[in-house]
Amino acid sequence: MMLKFFRRSPLDDSVARLYGTIVAQARAAPFYRNYGVPDTVDGRFEMIVLHMVLVLQRLEGEAAAGRALGRGLFDWFCRDMDGSLREMGVGDLAVPAKMRKIGEAFFGRQAAYGKALAAPGLKPLTAAPARNVFDAADGSPGGASALAAYARAAAQRLAEQGEEALGRIAFPDPKGVPGAPREEAAT
Repeated sequence: MMLKFFRRSPLDDSVARLYGTIVAQARAAPFYRNYGVPDTVDGRFEMIVLHMVLVLQRLEGEAAAGRALGRGLFDWFCRDMDGSLREMGVGDLAVPAKMRKIGEAFFGRQAAYGKALAAPGLKPLTAAPARNVFDAADGSPGGASALAAYARAAAQRLAEQGEEALGRIAFPDPKGVPGAPREEAAT
């Protein structure tokens, strides 16, 4: 009887696979080499959040199973962030405050990206990564316009994938998105 609490459910396996796909895509080298995303803890966090938001937005319109997958995915993200903080040496007493900041950052970005993805064109979508990923307080987008084009393409690709693919989604290749920066040839 007690062992049922320790068994993984099929939903857990789907969530783990989906979160692994998100993290793998967020760590793709072209984002850091070509797009100019800072290869820092903050830069990697921003890329995970961007991909989480894209997937959660896709899951919003699904039936109960899709929404359950989204809740499980967000829970997995929170456990991962908690574990990462502890691995970086954040003390037990400070973790809840840091997690609250992570939650606020996540929900703020989710609202900003959601609103920008709902608007036509790339201009509204460029502002969110300019501010959050590239810290361009002066409004200069830098790689933000390319990242906005990628986010738009990724949202479209996720929307095209049927409900049966939700546990094993596929993102576009960041190098193959129209408007993606090209890798400089080594001299």
